[in-house]
Amino acid sequence: MTPPDGNCSLVKAVDLVGERWTFLVLCEALAGATRFSEFRARLGIASDVLAARLAKLVDSGLLARQTYREPGQRPRDGYCLTDAGRKMNVVLSALQEWGGAHLSETAPTVAYRTGDGRPVQVRFVDGEGAVVPSGDVRSERV
Repeated sequence: MTPPDGNCSLVKAVDLVGERWTFLVLCEALAGATRFSEFRARLGIASDVLAARLAKLVDSGLLARQTYREPGQRPRDGYCLTDAGRKMNVVLSALQEWGGAHLSETAPTVAYRTGDGRPVQVRFVDGEGAVVPSGDVRSERV
């Protein structure tokens, strides 16, 4: 089997977000963080590492800069999720669900819920919306 070329969407996605801090920054953005100080406080990440990860996510189109200004302060950049960034929610949820089932002995640190609080799970569905068991799904090279 030959390795995928540079146009493989999976390789491109992993190259973009496959680094630990990038995933954690995205998780915090999905949980509502928008300001540099919020990301830094929630993650305990070094400022230079955070700045690099935020720039990468902005450059890739997952986050967008949004200037804000607190009264009496200089303007600062905030970071809001783009449509593409919001769609990473399902990717992160699937990874956490899998990791919780196969790698972790502790409870997850993030819960995924509907707007009214019901827990959700990531599943395959067919074109008509019916759930398809993962054992019935195969991947094939196209």
